[in-house]
Amino acid sequence: MLVDGKWSKEWNPIQKKDKQGRFIRQESQFRADLDTDSVQAIQNQDNNASPRYCLYVGYICPWATRTLIARQLLGLEKYISVGVVQPALTENGWQFGHYQGNDFTEQKTIRYIHELYTQADPHYSGRATIPVLWDTQQHTIINNESSDILRIFNKNLRPIHQSKIDLYPSALHSEIDVFNERIYHRFNNGVYRTGFASTQAAYEEAVTEVFATLDYLENHFSQQKYAVGTQLTESDIKLFVTLIRFDVAYHGLFKTNLKRIEDYPAISTYMARLLEIPAFNHTTHIDHIKAGYYSIKALNPTGIIPFGPVLPWMSQLTTEENNG
Repeated sequence: MLVDGKWSKEWNPIQKKDKQGRFIRQESQFRADLDTDSVQAIQNQDNNASPRYCLYVGYICPWATRTLIARQLLGLEKYISVGVVQPALTENGWQFGHYQGNDFTEQKTIRYIHELYTQADPHYSGRATIPVLWDTQQHTIINNESSDILRIFNKNLRPIHQSKIDLYPSALHSEIDVFNERIYHRFNNGVYRTGFASTQAAYEEAVTEVFATLDYLENHFSQQKYAVGTQLTESDIKLFVTLIRFDVAYHGLFKTNLKRIEDYPAISTYMARLLEIPAFNHTTHIDHIKAGYYSIKALNPTGIIPFGPVLPWMSQLTTEENNG
């Protein structure tokens, strides 16, 4: 992590814990929007010029993948470039590599994500996380909170993409907020609270909530097609990125092994349905997911990446990487 702008020690997955051994996640510190002038500048950019804004992501990361899905769903590829980090975590955190989609110039001058943070704030203290929405002209971080970036893409950039898809429709605001809150604490972050619990009691509390939530979701999707309402929303994106990683990584490495997603028919059907949408399919990179999670030395000191599992939905994936 960074302390007053200096990298202090090797990467540690346990960011913070309470007295009971519960994992506590760091809150994002860069929370700005793109204002009207910025949006207008994007609209007026030269077609031959590189995009001003870059989205730094890792295919391993569920939080980063949320933003990639939204970018493609809303047709923002032309306006927001992408920089991809290596899947394996290093002693210096996220490191840049040579992966498809690296169409940004900063890669030539920086090696680690934490260098972006110290450019944005020379005295930054905290973890250098992804995703990062980066201003290539001002050399600063606009936002590093995935939930914010989803809404920036959906609302602030609507004059640009004018998409028929609305990920946060006004009629569903309250329902989406309630669903997101429940799923975040008990499932999205619940798997991490399980995997990074440092006491038996903290583990049992978290894993119980994870599977209670999956039972709720199985009943939910036996009755309706989407997470909220009758249309695709940001709630589907937020749920999908955790579901798709569950059997591949969390079930084994994070000890969430009471059941697999494969054991939930309604959830499995829902997940397969979303994989039919290119934005969900093309941003799912199983090799990156497995390499990234199994590089966590605190949980897998040998670094061995398992061959399996082989799951039915994997045949749907169309990325070159996933098809060998």
